[in-house]
Amino acid sequence: MSLPHHAPPRVPTITVGLRPHPFSPDAAAPGGGPVGRVLATMYAPAEGGAVFEFRLEDCRVDALKIPAAQPPGPADGLWRHTCFEAFLGIPGEDGYREFNFSPSGQWAAYAFRAWRERIADFRPGAEPQLRCARHGDGLALTAHVPAALLPAVPAGTELPVGLAAVIERADGQHEYWAVRHVAAQPDFHARETFALRLTTAHRDAG
Repeated sequence: MSLPHHAPPRVPTITVGLRPHPFSPDAAAPGGGPVGRVLATMYAPAEGGAVFEFRLEDCRVDALKIPAAQPPGPADGLWRHTCFEAFLGIPGEDGYREFNFSPSGQWAAYAFRAWRERIADFRPGAEPQLRCARHGDGLALTAHVPAALLPAVPAGTELPVGLAAVIERADGQHEYWAVRHVAAQPDFHARETFALRLTTAHRDAG
């Protein structure tokens, strides 16, 4: 059974299927583990910012660890448990942003000047809005990231994007899913994995 899907927005959208890293358990036998499919959708709404939707489908949810609901707000270490991630690069530069979205309602936003070189004094100037729901054999999480959290680039800029998911299983193992994998160990920060493109909204859009 697939999750119910909302009517698509009247802006260009991209939907992709994420792939498990070969390091992940059951990667050699797709469908043999508790996770069936991981889908990700993204688009830039006319009012600005970006929307990311992640969907787990055809899963044995009772074999997964899904974080319980918490008061919404920033939190570190979300990647240690089931969470969804978006990486947005800055064209022509090594810098990028990382966003973590937890089914608990918590989130994290980080800025990097280069590969894994985190800008320690970065402070998010806004908060993403998260919505998460479980449906039978799956889960859907939608995150609306305001423009103030995106890299500071001119309107209409094409941002390289990487989408990923960490899925914690009830047996304690972790699965690592992404659009593209390029290293022997899971590395969502590798610029080569930013395989998608998101064009920021024009200021006169709408």
